[in-house]
Amino acid sequence: MQKFGSHRYPRLLRRAAVGAGVVALGAVALASTLAHGHGHEPAPGVPLASSAADLTPPPITVLRARRGTDRGLIFVAPKTAPSPTAVQGPEIIDDLGRPVWFHAVAPGDQVADFRVQRYRGEPVLTWWQGQSHTGPGHGEGVDYVLDRGYHVIATVDAGNGLAADTHEFRLTPEGTALIVVYHAVPFDLSPVGGSAVGSVFDGIVQEIDIATGAVIFEWHSLDHVGVDESHAPAPALATTTYDYFHVNAVSVDEDGNLLVDARNTWAFYKVHRRSGRVLWRLAGTKSDFALGAGVPFAWQHNPQAVDRHTVRLFDNEASPVVLPRSRVIWIRRDLGAHTATLVRAIEHPDGLSAGSQGNSEALDNGNTFVGWGATGRFSEFDPSGNLLFDASVPPGYDTYRAYRHVWHARPDRSPTATAQRNGDGTTTVHAVWNGATDVARWVVVAGAHERCVDRVLLDLAQRDPRVDAGDGADRLGRSPLADVHVAAILV
Repeated sequence: MQKFGSHRYPRLLRRAAVGAGVVALGAVALASTLAHGHGHEPAPGVPLASSAADLTPPPITVLRARRGTDRGLIFVAPKTAPSPTAVQGPEIIDDLGRPVWFHAVAPGDQVADFRVQRYRGEPVLTWWQGQSHTGPGHGEGVDYVLDRGYHVIATVDAGNGLAADTHEFRLTPEGTALIVVYHAVPFDLSPVGGSAVGSVFDGIVQEIDIATGAVIFEWHSLDHVGVDESHAPAPALATTTYDYFHVNAVSVDEDGNLLVDARNTWAFYKVHRRSGRVLWRLAGTKSDFALGAGVPFAWQHNPQAVDRHTVRLFDNEASPVVLPRSRVIWIRRDLGAHTATLVRAIEHPDGLSAGSQGNSEALDNGNTFVGWGATGRFSEFDPSGNLLFDASVPPGYDTYRAYRHVWHARPDRSPTATAQRNGDGTTTVHAVWNGATDVARWVVVAGAHERCVDRVLLDLAQRDPRVDAGDGADRLGRSPLADVHVAAILV
C-alpha cells in the first residue's frame, strides 16, 4: 500500500483529481494490485483487509427510504448466537444499506450499544464488547472508545472487581462513563416463592473516570428496590439466579441526577447522583405518580429526558406479551400533582413486537430514530409519526440498539483493492476503504507493466467507501494490464 504523495506517478492521478476538491496530496489514498490470473480468483499476493470477514459484514436490507430523513449515517451492531463461523461486530451503513465501516470481532464476542458520543470535546465511536457467562440477557466485557482514525484511545472496565455489562456505555461531559453491572449474590427468595438458599442479580450502576479508571459513584438496586417489586417470577431452582431487576439503562436527567431503568420491575427511577437516594419511581408496584391513560408500560428500555418534565422511552410490552405491539412513548410528569400523562406514541405500521432490547433517539430535525431490538429492524419517523426509513439486519441476527449520527472519519490504512483477469480478457477491479466517510470519487489507473502506468481507465464519482468496477469491465478494456492502481479521492 502506498500513499499518493509517495508514488512514482502522482501527475496522472492529479489530473484525474482535478475538480474533485483535492487541495493536498494527502487527500488521495492509493491501493495497488496486480491484474493476473483468470476467472474470478484473486491473484496470489493481492492485499486484502485484515480478514476476509472485514469485507463481508452482515448485509442490511433497506425496506423503505423516503425524503425527510435526517442527515448522518446509521450505527448498528448485528449479532447472532456466538459460533466459530458467525460474523458480527459494529457496522456503519448509509441510507442505501451500504457498509461504510465494519469491524469483525473475535469468535464468541458480541457488540452492543454502538454509537457516536463525545470525549474531550471530540466525536468518538463507542461500544461494549464481551461475552455472557452468567446467563442470557446480560454479559461481561469491556467498553471501547475510538477516534476518527479508528484507533482505540480509551477502554473502560467496571471497578471494584466487577465486569461491565452489555446494556449501557454512556459518556458524560465530565469525562466519565456511566455503565451497569450484574452481580450475583446469595439471597433468601422464599418470601417471593423461590428458594431460601437462592441468589439474585444486584443491578449496579457505576460512574467511572475514563482517564484513571476510578469509580466515583456506585449504586446498588438491592439497597433501594425490593425483590417483591419485580414482575418476573422467582426461579424454582436454587441454582438459577433471580434477575428481579434487570437494569438496562442509565442516563442523565435535566438536573444532573440519574434515570435508571429496570425492565423487570416495569419502572424507572430518579437517583440522586451523589447520595444514591431514589428521589422518585415512575410506574411499577410502588409508583410515586398516578399513571394516566396509555402510560402504563411493560418490559421497557432506554428512558431519556426530553426536557425538565418529559421522558421518552421504548415500551417493549413483551416478553411475555402484555400488549400486542411495542411502541415509543413520551410521558410528561407533574411533580406537584404526582401524575404522569401520555404526550404521544409511535408504533411501527407492521405492528412490531420486540421481546427484548430496543431504543429511541431524538434527531436534530425533529425526527425520531428507533431500534426495534430483537426484531432486527430499525426505523426513522417524522414528527407526525410517519415512517420515512425502515431497514433490517439479516434473519437470525438482531441489534441491541440503533442510532443515526453525523460521522466524519478517515482511516490511517490505505484502501484495499483486488484485480483479476476474466476469461474474456476484461479486468475486474474491487476496492474498499473501510471506514472512509468522505470519498468523492474513485479513479482506476493502469498500464502494461508497473513502469508504464499511463492510463486512467475509470473515473467514477461515487460517495461510497467501496467500489466494484466489475460492472464497468468493458470500460476497463481488454488490453493486457499488468499493473492496476485504485485511488480514493476525498471531498
